[in-house]
Amino acid sequence: MDFAFRNPELLWLLLALPVLAILKGRSGKSAALVFSSVAIARQVAGQARSSAGRFLFLLRLLALAALIIAMARPQIGEGHSEVEASGIDIVMAVDVSGSMRALDLMRPDEIATRLDIVKETIADFIEKRKNDRIGLVAFAKEPYLVSPLTLNHDWLLRNLERLHIGLIDESGTAIGAALGMSSNRLRDLPAKSRIVILLTDGEETIGQIPPVAAAEAAKAFDVKVYTIAAGKTGRVPMPRLDDQGNVITNRAGQVIVDGYMPSNIDEKTLKEIASITDGQFFRATDAKELEKIYEEIDKLEKTEVKLKHYANYTELFIWPALLGLCLIGVEQLLGNSIYRRVP
Repeated sequence: MDFAFRNPELLWLLLALPVLAILKGRSGKSAALVFSSVAIARQVAGQARSSAGRFLFLLRLLALAALIIAMARPQIGEGHSEVEASGIDIVMAVDVSGSMRALDLMRPDEIATRLDIVKETIADFIEKRKNDRIGLVAFAKEPYLVSPLTLNHDWLLRNLERLHIGLIDESGTAIGAALGMSSNRLRDLPAKSRIVILLTDGEETIGQIPPVAAAEAAKAFDVKVYTIAAGKTGRVPMPRLDDQGNVITNRAGQVIVDGYMPSNIDEKTLKEIASITDGQFFRATDAKELEKIYEEIDKLEKTEVKLKHYANYTELFIWPALLGLCLIGVEQLLGNSIYRRVP
C-alpha cells in the first residue's frame, strides 16, 4: 500500500503560510478607536493583552493548510508490479576430457584445474542471467546432457558443481556431437535468441559428426554459437592424482606436478563454427581472460526486461477539505460571537 500526492507541486504553497504569519505580526491591527491623548492607551498597554485575535488567525492558517493539502490530492494506492522478460535460451557446452586437468589456467593463489576455473566462471555467468533458460551439456568422447534448459538456476548450479572429469569417457573430444546435441535442445523452443557457448581445450578426435556440419545445422535452426578455446598450447603441467582422480598436494598445499602433456587447440575449426553461425570466437590463456570473455558474451546477449506497475488509488482529499471548511466555519462562528471585535 502506497501513499502519495497526485499534485505534490501544490504543497509548495504551504511555505507561504509562515510568511503570512510574519506579515500579520508586523502590520498589526487598524485602530478601532481614536484618542485625543495617549494616557489612556498607556494604561491599557499595562494590562494583559487578549489572545483572541491570534487564535482566530491561527484557525485561518490551519484552514488554509488543510485546503492546500486537499488540492494536492492525497491518495492511497494498492498496486502490484509485473515483469515481462524477453529471455534468451542458452546451452553451455563444456569439455570434460582428460586434458581439462591441466594446470595452466590456475590462479597464483588457487589450486585448480582448467575445469575448476571454467566451472567457477560459468557459475558467475549463470548468476547474472536470472531471466534466461539455461541448459548444460558436457562432452568428452561423447556428449552428455547434464541439465535441460531451465529457469531453476539453483538446480542448474548444483548440477554444474557435480560436473567432473571421468563423468563420461575422457579419452576423446567430440566437438561436433556436442554442438549437435546443444542445437537440438534449442531448435523447437520459442525465444528471442538461441545461443550455444561451446568451450574446449582441444580438437575433434572422434569424427562422428564433423564440427562444421554441426555448425551448418545450428545455423539452420537459427542458433548462434560462441566458441571459446581455453588453455595454452604446447606443453602444459598436469597434476598427480590419487585413486579417486583428485589432485594431490604436498604438506605446503602446493600441487604436485606429475609431468607435462602436449596441448593442441583447433582454433581454425572453432573460428569457422562461430563464423558460420554469426557468433564469435574467443581465446583464453588464463583465468582472468576467461572471466572477461563470459562478461563480454553477457553484454552481447542482453535480455529485455519490462516492468509494468498497476495500482488502484483511493482519493483522500475529501478529509482535509472537510477539515479546512470546518475550521473556516469555527473561525467565523467565534469571530462573530465570543471573539467579536467592537468597531
